[in-house]
Amino acid sequence: MSDEPDDGFRAGFVSFVGRPNVGKSTLTNALVGQKVAITSSKPQTTRRAIRGIVNRPDAQLIIVDTPGVHRPRTLLGERLNALVQDTLADVDVIGMCVPAGEKIGPGDRFINEQLDGNPRAKKVAIVTKTDAAGKAAVAEQLLAVSRLRDWDAIVPISAVKGRQLDELVDELVGLLPASPPLYPRDQLTDEEAVDRIAEFVREAVLEEAREELPHSLAVTIDDVVEREDKDLVEVYANLFVERDSQKAIVIGRAGSRLKQIGQVAREQIEGLLGRKVFLSIHVKVAKDWQSDPKQLGRLGF
Repeated sequence: MSDEPDDGFRAGFVSFVGRPNVGKSTLTNALVGQKVAITSSKPQTTRRAIRGIVNRPDAQLIIVDTPGVHRPRTLLGERLNALVQDTLADVDVIGMCVPAGEKIGPGDRFINEQLDGNPRAKKVAIVTKTDAAGKAAVAEQLLAVSRLRDWDAIVPISAVKGRQLDELVDELVGLLPASPPLYPRDQLTDEEAVDRIAEFVREAVLEEAREELPHSLAVTIDDVVEREDKDLVEVYANLFVERDSQKAIVIGRAGSRLKQIGQVAREQIEGLLGRKVFLSIHVKVAKDWQSDPKQLGRLGF
């Protein structure tokens, strides 16, 4: 690195784990200060280990956002759980996220037990979504979480309201090893632009078909073309579903829903690329792709 750290500089990796939909991606985005992981009201939105980078004068915190750990019902689910385990083996700190307003359940206890397989990593409990719970509920949850294990720290936060985020970063940084920066100091993610574009499309579908479409969605990008004759980027995306009925849901009457999905996704992509975007989304059926190893491989899983 060209910029040498001051004495006492710390850098390392932290991974947030927890059940699906406990706020891991929202927390990652809030700490980084930029949207690097898509979010959705639906569980199991995150499907890859996504890195966001928090840069401070005295430290660099690399956050690895992981899929939610769940009981898998498909081959995709098994591979996502395996991805989490592989990720945890390489991080310095594991932050287990538990929502303030939901009682500790079997899923939380299972994840907590899995942490014993990573003795090298420091363990921090993060009580999320405190803005959606009363003070009594937050206090009760903090006590319940403290009984799970001897944590290196316990921090209640609200990523949506920005509460206690600085305190959380202080705790996490304090647990990192002494190290020079591991990435350039102005970098916020190591995600490739094409991967972020695909995720923006998937996020738009999840939100526009919120009540009707299960998590049978996958997006690939065929091409990103920078036009030389005009200030425009052309993006050609494929959206895969598992059944013809799901394809009809995505497209909507006379293409109305697909048009809305394209508009929402295009705005996000334009914000990322800083240029006008032409977005073409081709909806395809890949029957039962979540349980087909060959199709999973073609779709990047």
